[in-house]
Amino acid sequence: MLTTDTDRLSGLTRKLDRLSPLAATDREIISRLPSRMQEVRSQKWIIREGGAITECCILLQGFACRQKLTNNGGRQIVSFHMPGDILDVQHLWFAVADHNVEMVTNGLLAFIPVEELREASLRSPTIAQALWRDALTDASIFREWVLNVGRRDATTRVAHMLCEFAARREAAGLGSPESFELPMTQQDIADATGLTSVHVNRTLRSLESAQILRREGAREIRIADWPKMQRYADFSPEYLHIAA
Repeated sequence: MLTTDTDRLSGLTRKLDRLSPLAATDREIISRLPSRMQEVRSQKWIIREGGAITECCILLQGFACRQKLTNNGGRQIVSFHMPGDILDVQHLWFAVADHNVEMVTNGLLAFIPVEELREASLRSPTIAQALWRDALTDASIFREWVLNVGRRDATTRVAHMLCEFAARREAAGLGSPESFELPMTQQDIADATGLTSVHVNRTLRSLESAQILRREGAREIRIADWPKMQRYADFSPEYLHIAA
């Protein structure tokens, strides 16, 4: 059953407003988008490569990842996602999925019919511009990930991924970059950085030894000196276009 719910889509509204400032009429269009809500468990597939797409998926709560699989089952995570993200903005224009989307944690999703979101973009040039900028930002992040996996050493690679996660988390209004809980496992980090989980654990210990970060418990990260962490990771946030 499709419903409209202003509060449920507030994360999407905030993100689109950051990408292209929304007028009251634009916010009204978004608030009236029909959607169906679904709670999803960790490791649940949301989108499967090769599947036909009729709905766009908005992440409301929890964390997810995009990934590709080799013929023998090898996994490469190509992006992580957090509340407010459209998990498949390209499906406004492409009807078949070219990658998989999987939940990293338990979460809540909103599914909006593709034709409804496309119609909203036709009615509002501002919404269209925000969606276009979101797609372009995805492309910018993908380019940085190619550089990260292809040319940075293992420790810098993991540090850079952590910096990106912290910066995007802050932009989404989820807290400061100096302290956060990782939703992903070391195997997830390994699959995102082209390493093994053993190597990821070694790099995290190396970052601790260098006093770049401190781990508390299994996944809690503390960064005492955020500028130092960024320098160490060769991280510059411009490619995220947070201030778009």
